Amino acid sequence: MAKKARDIIESHRFKVLVRKRWSVSIVLTACLFVLYYGYILIVGYGKPLLALKVGTHTTLGIVLGALTIVGSWLLTVVYVIWANTSYDREVNAIKEDLI
Repeated sequence: MAKKARDIIESHRFKVLVRKRWSVSIVLTACLFVLYYGYILIVGYGKPLLALKVGTHTTLGIVLGALTIVGSWLLTVVYVIWANTSYDREVNAIKEDLI
């Protein structure tokens, strides 16, 4: 028997899924903010640190900037893996309850 949308939205299973999605999103967003704004703060207040040479022509600032970009990609990969394995599976199970 098909359930009404209101029944699904008010179900405990759906509320747990929404809470989990928000938790993952907030944690990953906080990590991204720490990563990005940490780099910005180092740029603003740690210029001598960023000017340190790493190799012949590269400075620590360039390396940290590249790591900031790679770190944001990794956070995206973490979210995609979580969404594809855990979140999508639960969404599909809830959709099956509609039928």
